[in-house]
Amino acid sequence: ITVTGKMMKVLLAICVVALVSALPVQKAEPTPIVLWHGMGDDCCNPLSMGRIKKFIEESIPGVYVHSLMIGSNPGTDSSNGFFMTANDQVAFACNQITNDPKLQGGFHAVGFSQGGQFLRGYVERCNTPAVKNLVTVGGQHQGIFGLPRCFGANHTLCEIARKLLNQGAYLSAIQNHLAQANYWKDPLDLTAYLKHNTFLPDINNELEVKNETYKANLMHLDNFVMVKFNKDSMVQPRESSWFGFYADNQDKVVQSMEETEDYKEDVLGLRELKAGGKLHFLDVDGDHLRFSDDWFLENIIKPFLA
Repeated sequence: ITVTGKMMKVLLAICVVALVSALPVQKAEPTPIVLWHGMGDDCCNPLSMGRIKKFIEESIPGVYVHSLMIGSNPGTDSSNGFFMTANDQVAFACNQITNDPKLQGGFHAVGFSQGGQFLRGYVERCNTPAVKNLVTVGGQHQGIFGLPRCFGANHTLCEIARKLLNQGAYLSAIQNHLAQANYWKDPLDLTAYLKHNTFLPDINNELEVKNETYKANLMHLDNFVMVKFNKDSMVQPRESSWFGFYADNQDKVVQSMEETEDYKEDVLGLRELKAGGKLHFLDVDGDHLRFSDDWFLENIIKPFLA
């Protein structure tokens, strides 16, 4: 049988396809994940963040999970969650993330309670390497006006924080030494809030001079997921987890995110994120950070982390 040039090309093509098919399939590495705990917790508590880290690793084989430790050990990490300013904590996290070689290609980020707005602070101020999906679970994006109940292992420090906030959240001595004061927003005295709060007005772009980098970095996200707890007895108002807050000059009527002037003016790019289908609002019918493994797997891990 005479093999023509055309037949030879066909045979060669078949051989190439066969060889390629026989090669082992290289699976893409899962996107790394960064976690940031809430007030009174630490990076590695086996009953909380340590357990969540392990659950994610079991749910996404081969994934790298970095649970942020703001300090040299879990004990200082927990106390720094109270007594290191929000600005210093975000700067500490920026340095830690930037120097982790396993995160350089980008990562997903999950923040719990105050870790949510702190990770948003990372996105706006640093974002090198960049966050792909940002998930905030029970965060306080519009701040708090009240600390009615304390969660976490360190109840004593939480009670100290409550007393200091009641004494005067905007006093420089408290702003410079208590993280929770840095997202305390008094709707009855917004002038003092804008003038003396050293963190939240800045990352929320509420100051007179807007930071366009903050907006651009936030809009760079693939997805921004916010989880609210419908029976939250810690976040006051609980709508803060969805960027809602009390209407100005009173503390009874709560505005949704869409009703606020900052959203209408799109100072952070939230309106554009929502229009692009990148903003996601989830809720849990429970108290602060009370969710099941099944809920976390189906609503967070599978759609936004895996």
